[in-house]
Amino acid sequence: MLDFRAIRFPGLVSAFTLPSGGTSDYGPEMLHAAAQGKPYSCFVREDTKISFMAMPDAIKSLLMLTDVPRKKLSHTVYNIAAFALTAGEFRDRAIKAFPDAKISFDPNPRRQGIVDSWPEDVDDSLARADWNWKPDYDVDAFFDDYFLPEIRKNMGSRTR
Repeated sequence: MLDFRAIRFPGLVSAFTLPSGGTSDYGPEMLHAAAQGKPYSCFVREDTKISFMAMPDAIKSLLMLTDVPRKKLSHTVYNIAAFALTAGEFRDRAIKAFPDAKISFDPNPRRQGIVDSWPEDVDDSLARADWNWKPDYDVDAFFDDYFLPEIRKNMGSRTR
């Protein structure tokens, strides 16, 4: 019997890797630009909202799912989630951390249409029930304990 397992991730954010231009990268791109003192024009509307996750939680979820005995799994594919933010909330967090940040919104209709077709948040109740999934980083821990300390340390950005 084939033991197939898969995870559907939200937008993944790393403090160590620069975003590569994906459609869900507007939040990470905004944060990295703010940390570097570069202006950023966001390609989605301010009210656009989707799910995100810190990269360490993505790795944790893969390891957790790998370790679960097959007989405990009710499905082979699981959604996982951590937090959902609007583009405006990302901007507010970026400006709070980097007061000189210059962030504007200039939605790209094609990319906006793609993001608008995605859910604002993801139901990960099956992963929570079957293999006790729970992210370590909610929105506050993501910014305060993971992203901002690492980006300040690794990018040598001008921060307060």
